[in-house]
Amino acid sequence: MKFRIILIVVLMTAIMLNVFAEESNIVKVLMITSMGEIELELNRNLAPITVDNFVGLAMGTREFQDPTTRAMTTGHFYDGLIFHRVIKDFMIQGGCPLGNGTGGPGFRFEDETYERGERLTGLVDSDQVAHEVYSQMIMPYFQSLQVSGGDPNMELYQLVVSCNEAQSYEPLFGKDISFYENITGMGPIYGRGQLKATVDYATIAMANSGPNTNGSQFFIVTNREGTPWLNGNHTVFGRVTRGMDVVHAIEDVEKGANDRPVEEVRIISVRVVN
Repeated sequence: MKFRIILIVVLMTAIMLNVFAEESNIVKVLMITSMGEIELELNRNLAPITVDNFVGLAMGTREFQDPTTRAMTTGHFYDGLIFHRVIKDFMIQGGCPLGNGTGGPGFRFEDETYERGERLTGLVDSDQVAHEVYSQMIMPYFQSLQVSGGDPNMELYQLVVSCNEAQSYEPLFGKDISFYENITGMGPIYGRGQLKATVDYATIAMANSGPNTNGSQFFIVTNREGTPWLNGNHTVFGRVTRGMDVVHAIEDVEKGANDRPVEEVRIISVRVVN
């Protein structure tokens, strides 16, 4: 009897510790805009790197590049920025320090869209394997060089050009993965596991310009059917828990060129509240 009681206590303790661990990975954020308040729950269980980046920029604990001076600085990054792109029945997008969709914090980081699968070896013989080579090795390699016009290894650079021109990863086919490992020095590459989250109504996800190009820009989905064509391409890191009426109000404002609101809709502040 005593053993059963001890076992039950141990099991209950383990369950409670697990619950507390999960709760501690939920970060509650209040975004105050010029049109009202939006409450968010960010989920570190889904995307720890992305959540830490968003919170660090919002709270002034992560350095970013000043778009004017180009010097690294700190501050409440999102305060005062606008929603620069708003599309009815799709999403509202913000987080660009230049206000035109081309700016960022001066760095980029990887996607957190899939669980990690098994380590890949052998020939790149399928589009999925080529996608992993491109996203996990080639793009981070070019980002680490901090160059945009070329690369010391011209063969690799030409492969990137070919992929971009063809809008396909097929130019990577036929080479052994070790070829890319040796050139980039990025370490082992892993296949896709399970999709972590779908880009659904009221989710907040990272905007990007391709694999592993996340920075500061984000979007909130307003399409009630979700946006399945974005699944796996954009990191979902939380959802709106209150204030979707405000999101829809922003969605409905008058737009001009490039889906930019005619009258600016500003983010006044973004702060962690839990």
